[in-house]
Amino acid sequence: MSKRVAIACQGGGSHTAFTGGVLKGILQERPDIEITGFSGTSGGAISALAAWYGLLTDGPEEACRLIDAVWADIAATPGVDQWVNNSVVSWTRASNSGLPLPEISPYRHPFANWGHDQLRETLRRVIDFERIPDLHDESQPNFVVGTVNVNAGDFETFENAAITEDAILASTAIPTLFPAVEINGHVHWDGLFSQNPPIHDLMTGAGEKPDEIWVIQINPQVREGEPQSLVEIHDRRNELAGNISLNQELRFIHRVNEWVEDGHLPKEHYKPVRTRKIELKRELPSASKLDRSPAFVEDLLEHGEQRGRSFVAQISTSTS
Repeated sequence: MSKRVAIACQGGGSHTAFTGGVLKGILQERPDIEITGFSGTSGGAISALAAWYGLLTDGPEEACRLIDAVWADIAATPGVDQWVNNSVVSWTRASNSGLPLPEISPYRHPFANWGHDQLRETLRRVIDFERIPDLHDESQPNFVVGTVNVNAGDFETFENAAITEDAILASTAIPTLFPAVEINGHVHWDGLFSQNPPIHDLMTGAGEKPDEIWVIQINPQVREGEPQSLVEIHDRRNELAGNISLNQELRFIHRVNEWVEDGHLPKEHYKPVRTRKIELKRELPSASKLDRSPAFVEDLLEHGEQRGRSFVAQISTSTS
């Protein structure tokens, strides 16, 4: 009997090429699972989108092809794009180290709209958004994207037929780098300020709930030693902030599991849901989340694919 699994993809800029690789590894190994849904935030939403859309249109092989295609397109190309990439990464590293650099509003610096325009073109080359409303039905996996509504100060998610270019761009709109994205009369920022990634939404809706939730986690949960330099402090703050909502949602699932096991909730209406993590266990500086160098992106994709395959092999062995 197949296991019902939902996959949640944490955000983290270019580091989420690892997420794309993990999804490829899982889909290539094709364990005995039924994928009930994907969720994602920021770069995690981009990888999850490619996997979800590929599954809906032509199955696992197409999903893997689209993951490769979207990350190949995101990677910086030689020339001006590579120069911009190197400049942004170097500026961010210098800023994180405490150098007194001028701060420029994303509404005033020349590359803000250019960056989002480039990402919009990437999405259009890989995904036909006009097809999405007709592709999805209740028998297929759901897809949830996390953003924050800046005006209302609330988490806001977009699901299934509501997935648009703007929803994905809103989830990637880091407020210090890109202008906010307006949707339905409200402006939205990067989903790192909201559910990172959405998990509760994978448990709601019609149909039976998943048996397990697999979280592809970009920000490390554990770090050895005490951060002391400004760069180390900034990097660890970035990691901890990115994990706040994730840990809160996972703790709530574990608490509900305890209530079910202790008989406080009726088992005919509730069931325990197991959570598993696939973590990017590399000590990478936060500035490299902006690094789109082709070699860096490809290395993370390959590393993620290996981790995805080994994860599937591990759970297959433990459940056999």
